Amino acid sequence: MKPIRMIAALMLGLAVSACGTVETATRNAPLETPEMAPSPVSYNVEAVRVSVPKSLKVSEANRYYPGGDIVWREDPVGDRHAQVKAIVEAGLSEGISAMDPGAVPVVMDVEVTRFHALTEKARYTIGGVHAIQFKMQLRNPETGQAYGEPHLVKADFKAFGGARAIEAERNGLTQKRRITEHLAKVIQTELTSPDGYKAANNGLMGAINQL
Repeated sequence: MKPIRMIAALMLGLAVSACGTVETATRNAPLETPEMAPSPVSYNVEAVRVSVPKSLKVSEANRYYPGGDIVWREDPVGDRHAQVKAIVEAGLSEGISAMDPGAVPVVMDVEVTRFHALTEKARYTIGGVHAIQFKMQLRNPETGQAYGEPHLVKADFKAFGGARAIEAERNGLTQKRRITEHLAKVIQTELTSPDGYKAANNGLMGAINQL
């Protein structure tokens, strides 16, 4: 069962047990009979809590495919965990703020498991894939009760390289801007689609970035 559908079923059960009903946003069809499958739940995300564990290994090696869990170069050398946390928070918050508030209040816990942008060498030559992955968990804001199981989101997407990357930077479309905009779209899909976000097949470079 898909994560959103699992959460919908859980919330439906809670609503029935409490002898109450939950109004859903107009974009969701109402439940007319108990036999019908639950509609997608419309969420009102009250807070996004992002964590980037210190156990994630940072690589500063300027290679095409460096090892490590975090590869990030557009900010000055410093606390890469904090820098990644700020980027992920910005992207998710941007996506959520652009959505109409839903009926079910939740807080969202996000744990980053991988953040692979491009090194300088890859950025200005062959390009590659932004391999960005995180675990997502929705909770009741008042009780902290988890809705469903933690869900791994693979938000990988193709990165610019060579002349295209240089031209994008001239137009203000940096890696940070592209990643932020991409994460905004990813979280909107995760919150509205029963199947969640599905990353495109990025070929050999995508497979290498998973190593």
